[in-house]
Amino acid sequence: MTLPIRALAPSFSVLEFRAALGMFATGVTIVTGLDANGQRIGLTANSFNSVSLDPPLVLWSLARAAGSMPAFTRGSHYAINILAADQRELAERFASKAVDRFAGVVCREGACGAPILEGAAAVFECFNRSRYAEGDHVIFVGEVERCERREGAQPLIFHGGRYFTELPL
Repeated sequence: MTLPIRALAPSFSVLEFRAALGMFATGVTIVTGLDANGQRIGLTANSFNSVSLDPPLVLWSLARAAGSMPAFTRGSHYAINILAADQRELAERFASKAVDRFAGVVCREGACGAPILEGAAAVFECFNRSRYAEGDHVIFVGEVERCERREGAQPLIFHGGRYFTELPL
């Protein structure tokens, strides 16, 4: 049997693909960093995953067309703030383009300058180790230099276009 050397053309639309992806429940993060002028940048992302325990690596992805792409590509560090259930408003704010995302937001400066959001369930401060362009996104792999977690925090969950909190079974 001869194996194909390329994937078959998709049998579904972009909207069908997006709806199917939405059936995978994810946590919600805000990735923060600094641009070339030292200004804070940040965006909501649910494309976060662990890669390795040794060395400690995580990944997230960003659309190539994102306005913050140059800053995240050139920056040496960023922070991945995993949101707690009570931070839905932050998720929505950092997903919007029409607001000053950091106005009134309580945060502190991480070890390498990236903003750390107060109240996050967990935070990973990362060295911008590598990037891989795939399709319409760039996959960022971060080497975790520092991490912390808020004991007892409930996660903010995104599923099917809606936010949820953890419900015990």
